[in-house]
Amino acid sequence: MIKVTFLGTAGSAPTKSRSLPSVAVTYEGETLLFDCGEGTQRQVMRYGINISSISSIFITHIHGDHVIGIAGLMRTFALNRRTEPLYIFVPKGGKASIRALMVFDHVLINYPVVIKEVSGGEIFKRKDFVVRAFKLNHTVPACGYSLIEKEHVHFMKDKCRQLGIKGRMFAELLSRKSIFVKGRRIRLGEVTYKEQGIKIAYVTDTRPMKLAAREARNADLLIHEATFTERQKALAVERKHSTALEAAKVATEARAKMLVLFHFSARYKNTAALIKEAKSVFSNTQAARDGMTILLENKKQRSAEKGL
Repeated sequence: MIKVTFLGTAGSAPTKSRSLPSVAVTYEGETLLFDCGEGTQRQVMRYGINISSISSIFITHIHGDHVIGIAGLMRTFALNRRTEPLYIFVPKGGKASIRALMVFDHVLINYPVVIKEVSGGEIFKRKDFVVRAFKLNHTVPACGYSLIEKEHVHFMKDKCRQLGIKGRMFAELLSRKSIFVKGRRIRLGEVTYKEQGIKIAYVTDTRPMKLAAREARNADLLIHEATFTERQKALAVERKHSTALEAAKVATEARAKMLVLFHFSARYKNTAALIKEAKSVFSNTQAARDGMTILLENKKQRSAEKGL
């Protein structure tokens, strides 16, 4: 499973029930943090994320509510004698702000820290997934991010059985792309089909954007800010945020499977009005809450379980 944990779901200021923005995505033992608001390290511990599994932090923009938690988290890594590199991605122009959070108290950070400024395109790659960045429209340079699991190859069981493909032949066919069976060359494409992997899009803080909808196209999960309702639309425009209705319209345009609203103004004691507004356009909508976890089926694992 790909595990998505909402560590903090407030916007700008925390409340008694909501911490500042951060979302953890855990994929096969590695955790990626998207934003790192104040108190993130405590939320990591509170909600059962292995702090040692955090390899990378993807910052949407350098406003304090999205980055101040980096200072404490990095110092805890040092106390825990971390040796693995920490990768931090930040929109162009934000590197100096991250450096300031590293050095302000002269603490010894005794592990490699790699800070990369990004603006768009593929920025992070693993064997089974990539992370892409794309520009957002906020009051400072901002980026959204999408995690895209690579396509998975599935064998057509009946056809393989008919052709006599069995046992180690599957692995051989995957590695060599073709094999001979009973004197006949069988190519991988003849007995397989491809399926898109899991896709998660993270979009905050921004006015609604067509680019975000394109980057979130067919996402299994779209996490989109919903700082205000339509009653505060003027504020959303002024401060370059989105309303719940606007987030739902982005989800509709993106053909996302699920929308989770996120980054709520402290003026809302509950999310009922935000949910109602979004569901009028996009029915499969939830409101994030601190500690909420979503499990997305890893399609590669599903294939393995089927014995293919």
